[in-house]
Amino acid sequence: MQKIQLSDHFTVGRLLRFSLPSIAMLIFTSVYGVVDGFFISNYVGKTPFAAVNFIMPFLMLLGALGFILGTGGSALVGKLLGEGRPEEANRVFSMLVCVGLAAGAMIAAAGIIWLPEVAVLLGADETLLPLCVEYGRIVLLALPFAVMQFTFHSFFVTAEKPQLGFRVTVGAGVANILLDWLLVGVLKMDVAGAALATAASQLVGGAVPIVYFLRKNTSLLRLVKPRFDLRALLKALGNGSSEFVSSVSMSLVSMLYNAQLIRYVGEDGVSAYGVLMYVNLIFISVFIGYAVGTAPIISFHFGAQNREELKSLLRQSLLIVSVFAFAMLAVAQVLSRPLAALFVGYDEALMAMTLHAFYFFSFSFLFAALPIFGSSFFTALNDGGTSAAISFLRTVVFETASVLLLPLLLGQNGIWLSLPAAELVGALATAVFLLAKRKKFGY
Repeated sequence: MQKIQLSDHFTVGRLLRFSLPSIAMLIFTSVYGVVDGFFISNYVGKTPFAAVNFIMPFLMLLGALGFILGTGGSALVGKLLGEGRPEEANRVFSMLVCVGLAAGAMIAAAGIIWLPEVAVLLGADETLLPLCVEYGRIVLLALPFAVMQFTFHSFFVTAEKPQLGFRVTVGAGVANILLDWLLVGVLKMDVAGAALATAASQLVGGAVPIVYFLRKNTSLLRLVKPRFDLRALLKALGNGSSEFVSSVSMSLVSMLYNAQLIRYVGEDGVSAYGVLMYVNLIFISVFIGYAVGTAPIISFHFGAQNREELKSLLRQSLLIVSVFAFAMLAVAQVLSRPLAALFVGYDEALMAMTLHAFYFFSFSFLFAALPIFGSSFFTALNDGGTSAAISFLRTVVFETASVLLLPLLLGQNGIWLSLPAAELVGALATAVFLLAKRKKFGY
């Protein structure tokens, strides 16, 4: 089969073939991230399960730097490649990797020190607090490599090596699954065992790509002697600001969800929401994976000033993500019971609550595809401001307003309807931005 290159003309089939490794990579990353929850819930209990879900948004918040460096940096590097400047592309790529490692180490240190205070501030009680701290501090030890793992998700695609990125992700995922089985299922190390398994998988996912890009390779990118370029760094951060805003706000909104659930439902509500978030991670990964997989193509043709190809890419992508959206809704409705039973089937009341929540929550998949792709599309066009606006409105404004207001009107059901309502308004806002910017970018 002929290799697909960024400079090619893309049909629907080629777009799917090129983005499929990224979709699979993100799905697999989400699946092995869910493994901790499965083993903790089924082998340790629902209270440790609630504790891990309670502190997880904060841990994801600290790792958000990887998303901004990966998406924003790959948009800039892809544009440089499209302009025929590979040496500068490699220098910028190398600088961003070094910045990610250094900043990740500093963030990890601060997180380990202040984790107990943060958990208390978020509302952890005396039962959840020690479990949150035990799990979080172990995971944070590997944070620099988690940042790298998120960063390389995008750069593997820009380097025209999405298949290699998928293989690295599979390797990290297998390590996590096997270690969870050994440390939690066999050795009964409970929360600490699950945290060690996650940290080890992040080490694999972040370190292996560094070794690959340091060596002579057949990709478009290679790690070279870095040269600090503040202008390029700020441009990359600006490009990726939307993904950073999205990651940070998703974490903050998840914390808000947990606080509302503790208030309206109690500990079981946090556990039910944890199941929804695990499923959401897997399903949304299809949309994110397609966005990550196609962003370097968009950046390349934007840099090459190929406006006809940009029009074609947008038109075909909107068709693809629409099909994905309806498919995800249908799959979620059909698989709601077995997915819920996988995590909380041992508790009849918790199972019933989770299924009830799942029915409302699944409609979010119908509306999430457009804002996720739209934000990534503007990032690829190096329009970080518009991309950030979509992410900010979708997550910070619409989700926060929904989760605060709807429970006042609808009680517990208002919490489960918050995300679908926010995604619907976010899709409408994204459509407005796409129409408003079409003349500027010529798509």
